[in-house]
This record gives sequence, structure tokens and C-alpha cells, in this order.
Amino acid sequence: MIAFTDIVGMDLAKQALMLLAVDPSLGGVVIPSAVGSGKSTLARAFSGILPEGTPFVELPLNVTEDRLIGGVDLEATLASGVRVVQHGVLSKAHGGVLYVDSLSLLDSSAVSHIMDAMSRGEVLVEREGLSEVHPANFMLVGTYDPSDGEVRMGLLDRIGIIVPFTAQNDFRARKKIVNTVLGKRDAEDTQDELNMLKGLIQAAREQLPHVSITSEQVQALIQTALSLGVEGNRSDIFTVRAALASAALAQRSDVEEEDMKLAIKIVLIPRATRMPEREAEEMPPQEEPPPPEEPEAEDEEAPADTPDSDAESDEEQKDTPDMIEELMMDAIETELPDNILNISLASKKKAKSGSRGEALNNRRGRFVRAQPGEMRSGKVALIPTLISAAPWQETRRRDKKMAGRPKTALIISKDDVKIKRFRDKSGTLFIFMVDASGSMALNRMRQAKGAVSSLLQNAYVHRDQVSLISFRGKQAQVLLPPSQSVDRAKRELDVLPTGGGTPLASALYLGWETAKQARTKGISQIMFVLITDGRGNIGLQAAFDPDAVKPSKEDLEKEIEALSGSICADGIAAIVVDTQMNYLSRGEAPKLAQKLGGRYFYLPNAKAEQIVEAALSF
Repeated sequence: MIAFTDIVGMDLAKQALMLLAVDPSLGGVVIPSAVGSGKSTLARAFSGILPEGTPFVELPLNVTEDRLIGGVDLEATLASGVRVVQHGVLSKAHGGVLYVDSLSLLDSSAVSHIMDAMSRGEVLVEREGLSEVHPANFMLVGTYDPSDGEVRMGLLDRIGIIVPFTAQNDFRARKKIVNTVLGKRDAEDTQDELNMLKGLIQAAREQLPHVSITSEQVQALIQTALSLGVEGNRSDIFTVRAALASAALAQRSDVEEEDMKLAIKIVLIPRATRMPEREAEEMPPQEEPPPPEEPEAEDEEAPADTPDSDAESDEEQKDTPDMIEELMMDAIETELPDNILNISLASKKKAKSGSRGEALNNRRGRFVRAQPGEMRSGKVALIPTLISAAPWQETRRRDKKMAGRPKTALIISKDDVKIKRFRDKSGTLFIFMVDASGSMALNRMRQAKGAVSSLLQNAYVHRDQVSLISFRGKQAQVLLPPSQSVDRAKRELDVLPTGGGTPLASALYLGWETAKQARTKGISQIMFVLITDGRGNIGLQAAFDPDAVKPSKEDLEKEIEALSGSICADGIAAIVVDTQMNYLSRGEAPKLAQKLGGRYFYLPNAKAEQIVEAALSF
């Protein structure tokens, strides 16, 4: 295993992990980066600089609920005859680190349990007749590839530090990485460096209670958060704590400007929803008019309430805002990634409403009850199964002529088997398919974007997922894979270009494929929202072969009808929002809605609220 000190580059991520080691109340560190960047190696090496005996528990992606939060140890219970409680992964990480690789792929139920444990500092175990509370106060370290999807905003809100960084493209640095991996270092030198870091962190922990920060500095950090559009009070608290930890790590008793800059880089900038602008840079320089000639005053001293005194007072009042702006802009200019708009992990305002509903299934979610069933149809509820079989053991042993023999095994019949039923709060996946063809540009593109924005906002309130597909030219394109980031969907929608043909068949096929992939991840409720005039004129083959012969109108209709029939047969709901002018319409959109078995709306006459209501009540 590569040591923490042997890892080349990734300095900001290393610094963030060291701050977490100094102050565990920062909650954790999340490192989003592309595959092969070394983020997982760095995260696992973090355990090497923690104090001796600090738990470091890695959470597998396929973790079951009983292993995550704990429950009855069935094997030990059967062997001893007394109920034995088994602690879960969250409890085992108490006082240490819980590491999750591919954090964005973690099951939603597991994420909910982690969020609850981070808020409480403990795990509440209530299952199968067991009710206990286990301590679970841990630091969360997570790594993931942003291309795999987004991390749930509620979880990011509980984690202080987010460290976006790009892969190492410098030749010398990459050469050093190869030499480090393939070469051999003196084990004693490595251990000495790790011991030095451990000593530094221990000294910083002892120094932390003695570090002070001024009210003006706190005001500057809060004002920076507001300027960057960062919402929520937790981020303000995390920023102050990061600045204090940075000063403690440098063995200072007061927070300095460099500590504040570091806190802004790793706490506020990754959560930014907008870029601050300097008004002075936007306005052209203007020549100041010459000051008016003043009569010579007999007294050298001006009265206290003169305009000069007021101006000096105003300058004093402006000192703090100027300092705030310079601090903020300096931090952004030095460390802000070029692709900040693409990797923004901004946490939007939480709504009071929850998910739309809960769907019962046999595979995932919160265990709610056990019911009779076959073993192949779901997960076996072991304890209810054993309870069902227990009263019949003597009778079954006599029937099988096993009386008098050692009771080495239980006799379980098919009728005893109980299957777990789970309640899954997976919400609904809305797949928006927006027609961006030339005919759409002539119709109601601006109004269509307004309707989609209303639907997106409503989806966010109900914790649904959204996906955005545009179709123009030869084929459709997924602009946003299924995600809960409504902010990203709106950005993609705002810059959506228009023009070209209408590959409606390609959009239906791509939407259908997206829906099938989503169902493999446990999302059962899916709805298509098509914003189009319904006039498809590009065949599906054109998406795979640009030189394909253009099909006839009859062939296009058959293609769309076949795709629509397959989508309808898969139980995917659909809404078609017609953007065509009345005097130009030939009824294409209503026919499309009929083929999909969905609802039809005429956009110029339908308000966005009506479309949202129809989508929710479908």
C-alpha cells in the first residue's frame, strides 16, 4: 500500500484531509475526480496519518441494511440460544473514518442511513423485535467520478470539505508518479515521514482550542459565501472551522488571510452557484470632474460635521467590503478550476415536501414486513422464517423418523419461508425530451423552456430525478443523465441551440434506453415529457449511419408507432406538450400522445402549472 507521503501531487486534497484529521467536526472530505487520478489511493492512505487505534472502515457499495446499521447475529443466536446483537458498519466506524469509494453510486437507502447517523452521532437499530442505539460519530471520506452521477445534496450538506481537482497532466509529475509506484523507497524513511505528520497533526489538535478568529474575519467569510450564492448556515460554520484548523496546523494562535483563502477554496467555491463580478471592471473608467474651487477658510480646523469628515467616515465603512471582495476574488483566481460550472456541487434550498410516494418491492429500500413467498422471489427474512418453522420441529422429526437423533439441523418447509418486503422512496424519473429542431425555433422555444423549468423545479421539491434529452439534426443527445441536480438541467436548457431536422424516433429510442438503465438501478416510476410539435422527419437509422437514405413518410410513421408501442408496453407514462401553431398543425402531436398512451397539452393554451399538475396526477 502506498503511504500518504509517497503520493505525488494532489496537494489541495492532502491539505484537506489533514485539516479533517485536526478537526473531525468538519464532518468529512469528498473528492470528485476522474478515473485514474489517484483519489482512492489517497483516501485509503489517509488512515496512515491518523492516531494509533483510529478505526478506518470501508463501506462496500452493495452493503445490506442489516450489515450497515446492525441487527441480530443469527449464527451466534442459534448457537448460544440467547439473542446476540451485531453492530453495523456505521457503528464500527465510531470515533474514526468511514470511507466510501464511488460515493455517487451508493444506494439511496444507505445514503439516508449515513445522513441520519451523521446528524445524530448514533445509529438507531429497530428491526425484527430489536430496539437499540449504537454510537456512530465518524468522519466521512468519499471519492467518486462525476461522470457516474451526482452525490445526494443532503449528504454533501453534512460534509465540510469538497476538493475538486483535475488529473495530473504535467510530464514531470506523471513521470514521478510512475517512478514512485514502480520504484522502491526506504521503509524507514517513509515511516519517519508518517510519524512526523502524525506528530504535526497531534500538535495541531492541541493548538486548535487556543486559535482565535475575529468577528471581522467571520463577517468576511459569510459575505463571501453570500457573494458566491452558497446557501445554508452549515457552510458558514464549516468555513470558519476550516480556517481555524488551518491556523492550528501552522501552529498559529490567530487566523490569517491565507487560512481564510484556503477555507474559501475547499468549502465555499465547490458549492458556488454563481460567479461574483466586480462592478468596477464592468464599468468603463470615467474622468473625475475637477473639484470646485473653495474659498479660503479663516480657520484651519474644519467643523466635525463637514462633508470632508463624512467622506472619511464613508471610506472607513468601505474598508471591510473592499477587503472581503479582494479576499474572495483572490481565492477564486488562484484555485478556481476552469470547469467550475460543470463540477459545481451547489446545495439548493431544501423544500418541506418529501418524495412523491413509496413503492413496495422485494429487493431494496427499508424493510417493513415479512410475507410468505419463494426464496428465489426475494431476500429471505431469516428470523420470521425460523419462528414459523420452530413449532413444527418435533412433528416433522417424527414424520421423517428422526426422533431420538441429535438435533443437528432445523427442518424447514416451503410454507415456512418468509420474504422481506421493502419500501423504497425512489421517487419518479422525469425524462425531458426537448425538440430543438428548426421548426421548434419558429414556434415556442422560449415558452417551452419556461414550462420545462417549472417541471424541473417541481421535480426537485419532490426529490425526483430528472434527465434531459435534446433532439435536432440527425440524432438525439443526452444532455443530462438521470440526476437530482436541477441546477445542471437548467443550465443545459438555457444554452440549448436550435435548428436542423427533427429526429423524433432517435429521441424516443434514447429515452427508452435511458428508462431501461434507470430501472436496473431500482427506479420504477418513469415519465416521458416530450416538448415537440410531433413532426419527425429524420429516421432512426440516421443516428447510426449519417449516410443513411432518408425513409419515406410512411416508414417514419411506422418507426415512431413501433417505438411508441414498445414504450407504452413497458409501462412508461408520457405527456406530449404540443408547440405547434394551430394554423400550422396537422394533429401530429395529439397522434403521438395517443400512440404513447399519454396525455396531450397544447402549450400556448396550457399554463406551466397545469402541465405540472397533470404530470403529478398521471
